[in-house]
Formats: sequence, structure tokens, C-alpha cells
Amino acid sequence: MIIRVEYLTKVYDTGAIQVEALRNVSLSIEKKEYVAIMGASGSGKSTLMNILGCLDRLTDGKYILDDVDVSTLNDNELAVIRNKKIGFVFQAFNLLPRLSALGNVELPMVYAGIAKSERQERAKAALEKVGLGDRMHHRPNELSGGQKQRVAIARALVNNPAIILADEPTGNLDTKSSEEIMDIFEGLNNEGVTIVMVTHERDIAQHTKRAVVFRDGEIISDKPIENRIIRGGNNL
Repeated sequence: MIIRVEYLTKVYDTGAIQVEALRNVSLSIEKKEYVAIMGASGSGKSTLMNILGCLDRLTDGKYILDDVDVSTLNDNELAVIRNKKIGFVFQAFNLLPRLSALGNVELPMVYAGIAKSERQERAKAALEKVGLGDRMHHRPNELSGGQKQRVAIARALVNNPAIILADEPTGNLDTKSSEEIMDIFEGLNNEGVTIVMVTHERDIAQHTKRAVVFRDGEIISDKPIENRIIRGGNNL
């Protein structure tokens, strides 16, 4: 099991009021799963993603990531876990504008202390894997939205993370680019990569294998995807 969350509660204390964003959430995700986290704004799905990504701390409960009890770690230890075990893909791409695609993909390995020659070799391989072998020296402003997201996916892959967390990865893309990005995720999952994706788009969730739906800080549904869309637009 790659993720185990037990009775997770998250409360934001503004001083004047306390807001319970998540309430006694329990969730398990196995290796090689492909899971969509869904719900309306304010449902708690983004809060869960931040906690799973070690970007925020839980108030109560337990979070086990790849056999590590994340709930007990300090900030420095969380930073190490983030870089080693989690690959992030964001809606806004989060690429550094002054770096080439290759330089952006190398970044997680710089933080991990990997030698330059190995960094470049692994970054090139990751970019080729997402179909950008001929764009690796281009800067973000020379790339389309879909190409930027491919760079972000390559960056998420280079440290061979335990999971990829994708937060609305198609939110800034047109339909064709969205389908291409979902094809890449599908291919990665077929190779055994564990993917957890936050999305509010049902057609995007249909590409995954399991949907966990949140409302008012609680899970209201957790079931396999029916009539799943597979690569090429065919139904499974």
C-alpha cells in the first residue's frame, strides 16, 4: 500500500473562527492505482491533496506514505519526502521561465544532490518519454500549454517517485492538449506509476480507474470508474 490515511482531520484556525476542512477521512491507495479526487470548491479535495503532497500538515489522524509515518515528521524531513517520494504536476505548470525544458526537469535532481551528468541523462530520457525530445532546449515561453505540461510531467518523473500528484493538470489546456496529457498519464499508469489526480471535470476523471468524491470535508463516494475512457478514445 502506497498511501494510508486514517481518521484525518484538518482544521484551519483563523483566530476568530475555526474551519474544519476535512473530517475523519480514511483512505487507502495501492501501488499502481490511478485515482481521481473529485468534489466541488470547498469540498476538501484540495486540502487533501496538499496534505498528501506534504505541503500542509494534518490536525489529527495519521498519514502513512510508502511505509513512512509522515504525520510525525518535521519541516526538513517533509521537504526530503516531497522531493524523493512525490512528483507534482500543477495546473499552472510552475516552470521557471529562465530555464530551458531540460533545466526545469533537472531541478528535483539538483535538490537531491545528483551529479550533473546523470541529471542531464535522466532529464533527457524523461523529456523523450513525454514526446519532447526535440524541445528540450526551449524555454517555457517558446512552448505551448500542452508542451509545458509535458515538461511538468517529465519533471515529476525524474526522481522515480512513489506517487505522482496531479492537481487539475488539464485545467489550463484546450481539449486536444488535455486528451494528449491524459494519454501520457494513462501510459505511465500502464507502466506501473501510481497517480492521484484532483479534478472537477467528469470527462477527465473518466480516464482514471477510481473516483473518490468529497463533499463538506468528507468522502461521500469511493468506487471504480464505469465506462472508463482508455487511450485512443475507446471505452474499456
